[in-house]
Amino acid sequence: MRTEPMASAGDRPTTIPARKLASGTQPDVAYTIATLVTDPAQYDLMRRSFAAGGFDADDCEYLFIDNTGKEQASAYAGLNRALSEARGRYVILCHQDVRLIESGDARNDLDSRLAELHSHDPDWALAGNAGGSAPGQLALRISDPHGSNRHVGELPARVTSLDENFIVVRREANLGFSHDLSGFHFYGTDICLNADILGWHAYVIDFHIWHLSSGNKQTRSFATGKEDIRAKWSKALRPRWIQTTCALLRLDGEPLRQLVGHLLEEPVQKLSRRMPGARGWTVSPSTAGKSSEPGNAGSTDPSPSSRSKPGNDEAA
Repeated sequence: MRTEPMASAGDRPTTIPARKLASGTQPDVAYTIATLVTDPAQYDLMRRSFAAGGFDADDCEYLFIDNTGKEQASAYAGLNRALSEARGRYVILCHQDVRLIESGDARNDLDSRLAELHSHDPDWALAGNAGGSAPGQLALRISDPHGSNRHVGELPARVTSLDENFIVVRREANLGFSHDLSGFHFYGTDICLNADILGWHAYVIDFHIWHLSSGNKQTRSFATGKEDIRAKWSKALRPRWIQTTCALLRLDGEPLRQLVGHLLEEPVQKLSRRMPGARGWTVSPSTAGKSSEPGNAGSTDPSPSSRSKPGNDEAA
C-alpha cells in the first residue's frame, strides 16, 4: 500500500478540529472536599463543620467514596478516583472524623495559609496538619487524643510525609497515589514521594483542626501496609541503568556511587552495544568494513543518512 507524507498547512486546510490549551485559567470551584465514608453520621457532622467554617459557597463541592458496604475501595484507589473527578483548584482529602475549629473563619484562614505557602514556595503541591521531616522530627498543628492545640515546629515546614487525616492537594500538580499499592495506611507518605519524584514539595501548615481519633498502629493491616510501601519504594528508588535511544545513564541517589556510575557510563555503553543480545544499533563508518560484531543488528550502511538516525553509535 502506498503511503504519502502528511500534508503541510500550505498544501490543504486541516479539517480535524483542535482545541488550544489555555494557560493561567482558574477553575470555577475553589475547593473539592473528598472523603472515604464508612459512617454516614460521622460524615454528616464533618460536612456541617466545614459548612459552618465557610466551605458552603458555590465554589466548593463535596465528593465521597461509599465504603459502608462489604465492597470497599482502598484509600489509594478511591482517592485517586476523587482526584480525577475533582473540579476544585484545591482538593481536600480528609477523614470523616475531622472537625474544623468552631471559632474563627476556617475558609479564610486556609485561603491565607495557602497563599502564604505559595509565596514561600511556588512549587508546593501538598499541605497538611501533621507530618514528618526527618528521623525523630515531626511538624504538627492539630488537636487529637494525643493532645489539644498541638503546635510543633516552625510552620510552614517542609516534610517528606503527611498524616492522612487532612491533606490539601494542589490539583494543577496532577498528583495521584500509586496504582500498585492498596489498603488504608501510608497513602499520605506515598503521595508525598510521588510529588517529590515529579518536582513538587509537601508541607505542614498552620491550619488547626480537630481529629477525633488517634489512629491504630496495632493492627495487621498497618503492618502489611508498612511492608508494602517499603517494598514498593525500595524497588522504585533502586539504583539502575537506563538505556535511552541515544544515551546510557546510571542513576543512583548516593553521591559517591553516582560519581562512579557516571565515570562508567561511556565504557559500559560501548561494551553493552557489542554484547550478545544487543540490538537496534547501527554500525558506525569506522567499523563498517569489519566483520559485524554479535548483537549489532541494524543497517551497516555508512552513508550520512544512516548516521543521522537516532540510536546509532554517534548519537550519544
